[in-house]
Amino acid sequence: MPIIYHLIRRADWEAANSTGEVKPTSLEEEGFIHCSRDEEQLRAVARRLYSGIADMLVLEVDTELLASPLKYEPSRSGEIYPHIYGPLNTDGVVGVRAIESYG
Repeated sequence: MPIIYHLIRRADWEAANSTGEVKPTSLEEEGFIHCSRDEEQLRAVARRLYSGIADMLVLEVDTELLASPLKYEPSRSGEIYPHIYGPLNTDGVVGVRAIESYG
């Protein structure tokens, strides 16, 4: 069960549960959903983009359960990130935790 991670606001996750799909603004604006491939990458993204935001959650996504295509692509810095090209189906999420849980 390969796992990737997606950061999401609590309210957006709660709304996604009623529709069965996570559709962040990046999906419409960039064509994909940003994810992290491991805990180290997740922590770096959280520090860089979400520092001080208390209502963030970490979604643990089983890549084998994704309904949309997954691609591993380089960012501007050259670091490889997983991108989901379509909505993230909520039944592909196998864990949810508060971002504070890993410090």
